[in-house]
Parts: sequence; structure tokens; C-alpha cells
Amino acid sequence: MPIHTTADGTEIYYKDWGRGRPVVLSHGWPLNADSWEGQQLFLAEHGYRVIAHDRRTHGRSTQSWDGNEMDTYADDLAGLIEHLDLTELTLIGFSTGGGEVARYLGRHGSARVAQLVLVAAVPPFMLRTEDNPGGVPIAVFDGIRANSLADRSQTYRDLADGPFFGNNRPGQHPSQGMRDAFWRQGLQAGARNAYESIAAFSATDFRPDLDAIDVPTLVIHGDDDQVVPFEVGGKASAARIRGAALTVYPGAPHGITDTHRDELNKDLLAFLRTA
Repeated sequence: MPIHTTADGTEIYYKDWGRGRPVVLSHGWPLNADSWEGQQLFLAEHGYRVIAHDRRTHGRSTQSWDGNEMDTYADDLAGLIEHLDLTELTLIGFSTGGGEVARYLGRHGSARVAQLVLVAAVPPFMLRTEDNPGGVPIAVFDGIRANSLADRSQTYRDLADGPFFGNNRPGQHPSQGMRDAFWRQGLQAGARNAYESIAAFSATDFRPDLDAIDVPTLVIHGDDDQVVPFEVGGKASAARIRGAALTVYPGAPHGITDTHRDELNKDLLAFLRTA
């Protein structure tokens, strides 16, 4: 298997498909690189080299005990990019992966990066605090933590069968296979990591990272996202990043990499071709 080994010995699994200018895909919680298959195959078939990795302790990567926070995730990504010697790349982050790529740019800069895309992403800052009054109450994330400890498998079932793909909304009909894939990928993640990652995606303040972004950026978000609300995520990120373009999918849920695959693929390809 293609593996990059980090400084602390963690093995990061990645898929490297296609040939051309590089695109790196960073997945959401508690998923892995498989969640990007629709985009990875499409973009590779349209002339790009597309890399999707399993974040540490997700999927086929090492279930390390430590490093379950955004700084380490971003450093792991930097190591992979350097290992593959990627330049002029486009970073695309979905949900928690949006935080990972934003933190990468905040910590490592944009010398290797030509473009950024945030898809239903967690930046700028999800948690409600005194200086972020529009955020999500901590009780919501405490509930996810409690449910994960009580019955992790059922927690992932409930997310997939409910808000993640909008299955709890009239007119939304995500397939059973789509929902099962979420559950399967979730259970491949390490239990401790998946638990600690809830804090990583909800309580990490990415506002300084967004302020440092100096590459062309596209923000894509559904306006019926029940996981990362549009006002908290995409709308706020697009307003904060200098020169960012915002594309809104009316009525779309969080999991638009699957539910809006064709539309997303078309928009990603159009943006890639502007570089």
C-alpha cells in the first residue's frame, strides 16, 4: 500500500490516482479517503493527479494514540505533500478536512499551493463562545461525545440516516448504500481518535488561518447543512477569506460529496481550470 511515515512513526495511507497538476483531498469526520471516490475518479479522468489520504487513525492509517488535533493533522498533511514533492497543488477539504487544509496553510504557508476549496467545511469556528455568539452550543458536541462513548456504531448510523445526508428532510432520499458507506468508514476509525476529533473539528479556531490565506479560494456549502450550518461555516468563511468565491447549493445537506456529486464535480473542475 502507498504509505507515508511521519516523524512520530505514524503511517499515513494515501491513494494516488491520475496524472497532471496535483489535487489533494482531505476527508471529513469520521470518514477516510474512500469518501472522496466520486471526486477522485472524476478529476483523475479529467487530467489531474488526485491524492486522497486517510487522516491518522482513520481508515488504513496507523491508529496512533496521540496527535488527534488539528496542528498534528496539518503537519501530517505537510509531510505527505513534501514526501510526494507536490507543487502548484489545489487543496480541497470537506468538513473536518476543511479545517485540516486551513490549518496547513496557517502553519506551513502557500509556497506549494495554487488554489484552495472548502466544501461544507468547519472553519472559521464552529463552537459558540463569547466572541463567536453565532456558533453551535457546546451541548451539541457534548451530546455527540456521550453518544459515541455509549454506542459508537449506532451514533454513526443515526448521523447517516438523519442529518448528514438530509434523510430527515422531505424530498431527500440518500441511498442505503450511501448511508452504509458512512457507517463502515466511521467504524474503521480508531475509537479514541474519533472521540478526540470531535473537539478538534468543533473547538478549533481557524479564524487566524483563514486570515493568512493568500491563494484563490472557492467555498461551497449547502444552505440546509444540519451538521455545519451554512451561517457558521461557508458563509462566514467566504466573508473572511480575502477574495473568496462562494457557491451555495440550495436545500443541500452536509454530505454533498455524495448527494450532489455531479454538481460538485462540475464546480470543482471549473475552478481547477482557472489556475
